Amino acid sequence: MIVRMWEARAEPYGVADLITWVCDTALPEFDHDPLHLSSEVFSSTDHRVVVISKWRGNPRALPDPPPTLLARPPHSWDFTQVDR
Repeated sequence: MIVRMWEARAEPYGVADLITWVCDTALPEFDHDPLHLSSEVFSSTDHRVVVISKWRGNPRALPDPPPTLLARPPHSWDFTQVDR
């Protein structure tokens, strides 16, 4: 399993709109992908939105959000579970 963490810093006025975009536009694109297991969305007090998605194989990238909502471009990282 691969876990992708996607993080974007929103303009202060754009946090709610970025969350809406993630939930209503970006994540529904994954709903019918057989490799997609689940996704969770988080926000922080410093205007960051984070999506944690779990995949059976190569993760799909989130589409680019509207640039007017962003304080800087999004970043993403892939992780695999560590056996311990």
